[in-house]
Amino acid sequence: MSDAPVSDDQLRLFIERIERLEEEKKGISDDIRDVYLESKSQGYDPKIMRQIVRLRKLPPHDRKEMEAILDIYKNALGID
Repeated sequence: MSDAPVSDDQLRLFIERIERLEEEKKGISDDIRDVYLESKSQGYDPKIMRQIVRLRKLPPHDRKEMEAILDIYKNALGID
C-alpha cells in the first residue's frame, strides 16, 4: 500500500463517479440493444450488422489485411 493518506471524501467521490459511469454504460448498452432489435424487426440481420460495426472500427489497412488473410484461409479450406 502507498504511504499517501487516503481521503475518505475523495475516495467516495471516485466511487460515485464510477457508479454513475457504470449506470450510463448500462443505459447505452440497452439503447444499442434496442437499435439492433428495431433493425431486426425491419428485416436486417443484427449479427451481420455487428460484424460491419466491428469492421468499420478498423483502420482501412488493417481491414484490408484481415480480409486478405481471410480469403487465403477460405481458399485453403475450399470455402466459397
